[in-house]
Amino acid sequence: MKYINENMTILEICEKYPETIEFLKSKGFKNIDDKNTINIIGKITLKNALSMKKINSDTFVEILNEIVNQNRNSIDITINNSEKNKEKNENTITMMGLLPCPVRIPLLEAMKEFLENNNEIDLSYDLKAASYGLDWLKDDVIKANHPEKLADIFISAGFDLFFEDELMGKFKKENIFKDITGIKEYNKDFNNEKISLKDPDGDYSMLGVVPAIFLVNTAELGEREIPRTWEDLLKPEFEKSVSLPISDFDLFNSILINIYKTYGKEAVKKLGKSLLQNLHPSQMVKSDKFKENIPTVTIMPYFFTKMIKEDSSMIAVWPEDGAAVSPIFMLTKKDKEDKLKKIAEFLSGEKVGKILSHQGLFPSINPNIDNNINGKKFLWTGWDYIHENNIGEILRECKELFFDNIKK
Repeated sequence: MKYINENMTILEICEKYPETIEFLKSKGFKNIDDKNTINIIGKITLKNALSMKKINSDTFVEILNEIVNQNRNSIDITINNSEKNKEKNENTITMMGLLPCPVRIPLLEAMKEFLENNNEIDLSYDLKAASYGLDWLKDDVIKANHPEKLADIFISAGFDLFFEDELMGKFKKENIFKDITGIKEYNKDFNNEKISLKDPDGDYSMLGVVPAIFLVNTAELGEREIPRTWEDLLKPEFEKSVSLPISDFDLFNSILINIYKTYGKEAVKKLGKSLLQNLHPSQMVKSDKFKENIPTVTIMPYFFTKMIKEDSSMIAVWPEDGAAVSPIFMLTKKDKEDKLKKIAEFLSGEKVGKILSHQGLFPSINPNIDNNINGKKFLWTGWDYIHENNIGEILRECKELFFDNIKK
């Protein structure tokens, strides 16, 4: 259903659909939840505001409507309301996190069915769409200066959230978490001579991954060959020709750290030089329709290849040296293993795995799922690298290298 159009004012959108406010703020509409600010800028139409920011309005409106649809249609088990909170007791299990937008609703529906069949489980959770971003989770983790104040289960992608010392890293070092999924070996796609995704320390578990692949606009290639590897993409001929999902922090961070680890600092600099513009993935699949600043290659989540039209000049390329992955982590508290185990087994089980892999194109770690990727490679930093390095510092260095080398 379409709720929002480009001719509506910012004020009208915020008043009618407050669930869009966080997304609007993340896209540069600062302080719109402040009454004085919204009264000043609120009379501007969305179309004019986006034009000033040089953002594609059609795609932006689609995203806003998706957020409203997800919020309005969301199963009422995101149990975060005051009534449920009042009922919390020492037996209540708490869960927080982000779910990939394309599969959030079917995952919530599956969770509802699971809880109906296991009514002895007292679960209170807040699972937002990934478009909300990680900031609210980070704030909660930072405020939780003691393990008891942390939620019992966390689900999300994000290197910085899970490895930064001031965030989850400090709790990992205290051995707060334990993989209680019961899965001994991950899916063969993530357990072979090229990759081992399972945490050897048994602290963190995963549900699947978000792979980053190339979308190539053949109409813009000219004499250049289609890039088949990340190394190809970093060649001088692709300078100022690439779109990156910078606003998708989890995936962007994963791309940076995988390129840094695999190809070094110079590669991150070259990636910065290649940047033409920052696009949301749903804009990327339409980039062949842009009239100017047309990217030749866009780096995007594998899921969005489903939106490519048959008559489009766009073709999807899974990098031969591997799709950079942003793992979907699940953290469960060790001292509550007995209470959490049934939920952990469900979330890492076949039903959720099929939703992730078959509906969302987010390959599952469950060994019984056919991810339909036919042996394609993944670019993964590896646990040794994560344990031997300060991931937070490396990410900060990567961003500095990248943004310092963007050609204006």
